Amino acid sequence: MRLLEYQAKSLFSDYGIPIPKGFTSTTIEQGRKDASVLGYPFVIKAQMAVGGRGKAGAIQKCHNADEFELKYPEIMQKVVKGEKTKAILLEKMADIKKELYLSLFLNRSKRCYTIISSSDGGVEIESVKNQVIREVGLGNIETKTAEEVGKEVGLKDKALSQFVDILLKLSKVTVEKEAELAEINPLAVLKDDSLLALDGKVIIDDNAMFRHDELREFQEVSELEERAEKSGFSLVELDGNIAVVGNGAGLVMSTLDMLSDHGGKPACFLDVGGGATTDTVYEALTLISKMKKVKGILVNLYGGIVKTTTVATAFIKAYENKIIDVPVFARMSGAEADKSKEMLKGSRTKMFDTIEDAINAGVIEVNKSG
Repeated sequence: MRLLEYQAKSLFSDYGIPIPKGFTSTTIEQGRKDASVLGYPFVIKAQMAVGGRGKAGAIQKCHNADEFELKYPEIMQKVVKGEKTKAILLEKMADIKKELYLSLFLNRSKRCYTIISSSDGGVEIESVKNQVIREVGLGNIETKTAEEVGKEVGLKDKALSQFVDILLKLSKVTVEKEAELAEINPLAVLKDDSLLALDGKVIIDDNAMFRHDELREFQEVSELEERAEKSGFSLVELDGNIAVVGNGAGLVMSTLDMLSDHGGKPACFLDVGGGATTDTVYEALTLISKMKKVKGILVNLYGGIVKTTTVATAFIKAYENKIIDVPVFARMSGAEADKSKEMLKGSRTKMFDTIEDAINAGVIEVNKSG
């Protein structure tokens, strides 16, 4: 489950991570009241579970009431990467000296959490060269480790002390809420060397949700999404026409972003998870078949605990039962990948060596079909 920015920040605030003053609304009437309390200038931020909001014009500065009346309804109608604005966050502007990047993510292959930090924030971390990467255990981060990371990104004195405090608290959020990812981008260094989380992204392990009733208030699920949860996998419906399927929230999210960057429109985020079986993957395909807007399926799968042949078997069964009638563009690697390719030879599943090739082929074919 991916939290919206204001939800992630609410969680950060509960753990003592500093965030800007802000208010969330879904109507312009409430927004006007919030604006009068907050005072100009502030930032109007669309709340949606995808990246790229700034580039799409879904985050804008607002200096007066006239701007507010124009920008609030405009941003409320925004659609980014197939997802509509769910709410709007009005947030006080910060006096920024420098922007950093900081995240913790669950590295399943190495059974540990990994810290990624950088002295360059506010951009996609994949494009940043000077990353500090540190693998830690599955428990809370030690103060010494946090200090070493802070120094490596060039901090000292008050800024370093605040960075250490925030990283330790972010670690508590990650461990206690069983998050797959907790990210602050950017983490702003203000003119007085204090630090402030200007954005927040948190992805909770869906398999752990039954232990976290306190997080259920953040869930907003459709009938298909609710059925997916009961079947043991994660599904989020979007407004595009290419279903995105993979194993692992991070892998699916990066695939979704790459598809959007290549001109594709995601129809859903579907993570079959680490415990997928032929039956659960078949059920996932059944749910996709109920989305009439889907014109193609993009699969990005790494076979580890879940063998790629498990997924291939589900696809073959779906073909036999006429569940799937759209083209599939797949990149599968890892356990039994060669066998999977052989199994799917001659089907409507087209196999590719790289996810970029699969995306390009999928976008071209789906666009041709209209």
